[in-house]
Amino acid sequence: MELETAYIDTPLGMMRIVGNNEGVAFIDFLKENEVVPNECVPPCLTNEVNEMNEYFNGKRKEFTIRSIAKGTAFQEKVWSELLKIQYGETASYADIANRIGNPKAVRAVANANARNPLSIVVPCHRIIGSNGKLTGYAGGLWRKEWLLSREKNN
Repeated sequence: MELETAYIDTPLGMMRIVGNNEGVAFIDFLKENEVVPNECVPPCLTNEVNEMNEYFNGKRKEFTIRSIAKGTAFQEKVWSELLKIQYGETASYADIANRIGNPKAVRAVANANARNPLSIVVPCHRIIGSNGKLTGYAGGLWRKEWLLSREKNN
């Protein structure tokens, strides 16, 4: 089934949601210089756009968005574990490695986290360093800091 794209204006910049009637394959932040086509939201992505808007308006802490994103078995195991990190909470790469029963896989967990295709919905932004410091985020550390602060204080 063909994928469609919706764009959403957030406090952190424009985001792209790519999916179809079966679910969402990809959610990410656009680069500053990317041009956003002036398009209506495809009907198959209306719910997903609404849920993201609710999140950014502080009215949603969990998502019902279905994922059709594909990764390796290991990546999907890590992404599944990320979904268990509650709104306003954080975990480290080592925490996730331990939770999936592979405590030596910290670097592999970090790599799987970096390849998360569903930004915010699969909360890779809730991963911090073992020392409590912010670590990389594909959307930029300033966005990660904003998201964590918003979740902690909401």
